[in-house]
Amino acid sequence: MDRLAIAADKLECTELVTRVARAIDRCDAELLKTLFHPDATDDHGIFVGSVDEFIEWVMPLLATMKRTQHIIGQVLIEVDGDHAVGESYFIAHHAMNSPEGDILMIAAGRYLDRFERRDGCWKISHRHAVYDWNSVEPMTDSYDRANPASMTLGTRGTSDASYSHLASQGITAS
Repeated sequence: MDRLAIAADKLECTELVTRVARAIDRCDAELLKTLFHPDATDDHGIFVGSVDEFIEWVMPLLATMKRTQHIIGQVLIEVDGDHAVGESYFIAHHAMNSPEGDILMIAAGRYLDRFERRDGCWKISHRHAVYDWNSVEPMTDSYDRANPASMTLGTRGTSDASYSHLASQGITAS
């Protein structure tokens, strides 16, 4: 197979991984749904089911958190025709409430993804989250979120600055 075509396929799969992180952090269920095939499945350990069930589970869970940020590290994609598998390292930060005050829970691990190209379009057909370590500590966010002055602070949803930034160039968030 053509090395350039394989590189393009790997890039498309890698972009799916990063777009899932974006959709989760922005709490954008519509975007999230576009990244998986309709019959896709997800295994997060504490949740196992269809992608639709995953979205129904994860969005309310995310709503209990103040903010999240998923950082994607090295991504290894192996392509075989219209199928691919990937291992993507992540560090996921979760700003959460607790009875003792705000906490930061960090989870690190890997996403083991299966990708399929159907009708010329790559999407995720299965995701398995593997957890390597986590940490919980008091939250030390010092931003004045009520009065940010000239700072632009990230928000969940389509009011986040990234949506208008992309739209200004005619690019949709998906």
